[in-house]
Amino acid sequence: QVQLVESGGGLVQAGGSLRLSCAASVRTFSIYAMGWFRQAPGKEREFVAAIKRSGGYTSYADSVKGRFTISRDNAKSTVYLQMNNLKPEDTAVYYCAADSSTSWYPPRVRTEYDYWGQGTQVTVSS
Repeated sequence: QVQLVESGGGLVQAGGSLRLSCAASVRTFSIYAMGWFRQAPGKEREFVAAIKRSGGYTSYADSVKGRFTISRDNAKSTVYLQMNNLKPEDTAVYYCAADSSTSWYPPRVRTEYDYWGQGTQVTVSS
């Protein structure tokens, strides 16, 4: 199976930046589309960003578009989420996920992902 481990979360002031990393313990990382989701207390897990297997195509939730950037390094089996201009409403546990389907574009729906990391806490203070 695929094991995913997120890192890079922490406490940051509003307007600051963080870069999250998600490392996969597999050699065939490039066959998976990857996504980032987040979940705040009392709320459903929501889509943040996704990237196709080759890394060329990306998609973002409207709430983070222009501020967040998803990227991947298949040689290192790692996907990243660069978060700039952070806002208090970005506070959540952030999860990375892997999709083993053969779809050309990565899904934006959490139920379509097969593997999940443990999550990393991001807290944005005002």
